[in-house]
Amino acid sequence: MKEKSVGLIELSSIAAGFLVADTMLKAGDVRLMLSRSICSGKYMVLICGDTAPVASAVAAGAVAANGCLIDHFVIPNIHPDVITAIGRTQSDPPEGALGILESFNVTTLIQAADCAVKSAEVKLLEVRLAMALGGKAFVTMTGEISAVQAAVAAGRDLIAESGTLVNAVVISRPHPDIYREIV
Repeated sequence: MKEKSVGLIELSSIAAGFLVADTMLKAGDVRLMLSRSICSGKYMVLICGDTAPVASAVAAGAVAANGCLIDHFVIPNIHPDVITAIGRTQSDPPEGALGILESFNVTTLIQAADCAVKSAEVKLLEVRLAMALGGKAFVTMTGEISAVQAAVAAGRDLIAESGTLVNAVVISRPHPDIYREIV
């Protein structure tokens, strides 16, 4: 299955998370990317697939959340680098400037990563979602300095609109040891 869209549901209950994951998977032809508890006692379910089944699965999951829904979204036509970065399967060594976007909200961060990579010629390195981060999330990216600045600005604006921006940083020439901490 070639993933064209992603859908995410974030919940305030771990038990509800299992129910929602099951409901989403039974609602359509989708693939489970992540289903796990996250910091602060929350739970997230991330699926991917064609847009219509993903949208149907997220809608069904939101209903099944039964009062435990924190947030949900569907990103149609997601950039494939976002899916790769969530799975952290990038193998090429990073080079160039380093950009980091950080959000208090997982859903907003994934949307910002998609916005950033679509707005400039950057390579996403990793999208880290809420594990050992106090419920926060961040994305790292690399490329030419002007492209990284444009991508970070686009992502920062999206996160800032939601009121969940923690920080946005561009490092023009990171020390090589910094990249070893990322990949």
